[in-house]
Amino acid sequence: MKTVIAAFIIFFSSFVASGQGRTGGLITVTGDSLAGKLIGGESIREVIGHVVLRQGNIVITCQKATQYLARNNAILEGNVVVRQDTLTIEAQRGYYYGNDRIAECKTGVKLNDGKVILTAVNGNYYFNEQRAYFSDKVKLYDTVSTMTCSVLNYYKNENRAVATGSVTINDSTNTIEADSMTHLRATRTTFADGNVQVSNSRNNVVVYGNHLENYALKKYTLINEKPLLMQVDTTADGKKDTLIISSRTMESYNDTSRTFVATDSVRILRGSFASANNYSIYYRNAEKIITYKRPKDTNVPVLWYEDTQLSGDSVNIFTENNRMRRIEVYNNCFILSHNEGYDTRYDQISGDQMTIYFDSTGIQHTDVNGNVLSIYYMYEKDEANGLTKSSAQKAKIFFNKKAVSEVKLYTSPVSEYYPENLVQNNELSFTLPAFFIKTGRPEKKSLLQAL
Repeated sequence: MKTVIAAFIIFFSSFVASGQGRTGGLITVTGDSLAGKLIGGESIREVIGHVVLRQGNIVITCQKATQYLARNNAILEGNVVVRQDTLTIEAQRGYYYGNDRIAECKTGVKLNDGKVILTAVNGNYYFNEQRAYFSDKVKLYDTVSTMTCSVLNYYKNENRAVATGSVTINDSTNTIEADSMTHLRATRTTFADGNVQVSNSRNNVVVYGNHLENYALKKYTLINEKPLLMQVDTTADGKKDTLIISSRTMESYNDTSRTFVATDSVRILRGSFASANNYSIYYRNAEKIITYKRPKDTNVPVLWYEDTQLSGDSVNIFTENNRMRRIEVYNNCFILSHNEGYDTRYDQISGDQMTIYFDSTGIQHTDVNGNVLSIYYMYEKDEANGLTKSSAQKAKIFFNKKAVSEVKLYTSPVSEYYPENLVQNNELSFTLPAFFIKTGRPEKKSLLQAL
């Protein structure tokens, strides 16, 4: 017993001497038993049972501690718990570096600071920086969201987490995946970069891109590098229907309006419907899409529905249960409908305002108001039979089997018939002033190349 006490005095004296002047301050150790050793000329002491290490306001408890006095380090074993104020770190085995005030665990670690819980296979905590560096199967969660990744730096005082490697963060409805991510817990703000993917379990929407900014408290999300939106829905008749939207910038306002905005080089595709424009607003609650030509735009919005091309300065699209119900077009309105079986025959209508109505078969009829001009081709038992060129202030055009079946003109109607012998091989000389054929109709294959 005297030998043990003597060894304790010798090593304790040695420890005190080596601890003085260190930046981390002195470590005091207590336990049920203590033994000192010299291994390779290095002073070591082992403390077993109800071990408590203290350094300033850092308190470590464990079942066994091996302390290297000269290095001011300690190996910690058995139910290791490191505490500083509200911070707690738990592990079965770890290391504590007193000079730098660093706790290290390599066999599974859990950190709890009262705000978040952080777990991983490996973890270091830098008390001087109030920073955790965790790696391998990292998981960070609080009352709102859960983040998983390969490597994470958590800055406790800043409520900031910087994650890399297969990063995922999710809450009750949304999941964000990316190569790297910075999450500011206090403001619930997230910045994600590289292979970003955002999915919503409520509406089957997935948005891809290379950079995302999510401001959860403002319910606002921005994706401004190669964004692409996909939404898979089931129509009333049970068929799968996929909406694809690409643009240079996408913004989502997930407030009561649930508004989605796509800006610059906007391409929309859904079944036989497509659009090319520079600005679209999608009001999801109202099932309404608005697109219009902005002052700086050189081109008007163009829409396609089956063989019909539609354009105008401003276009409002109304859907119901993912089906087209009505399209309203304002100013410089123009419809171009290709006659199946004839390469250069196009029915054409222009006016100041149009409303196109749809039923389950496609376009049912169109109302045109103001400065109405039209050209539509005639057929007699499926044989071409010339065309009619008309003008009026109002018109109602009916469609059957995707072709004009009847045109009714109102207010100052004028109509001219051109027989087939004047039309054949001369079709493109019969065009309205607004006539143009827009190329570059969006296709699924080209849109998905961005993924």
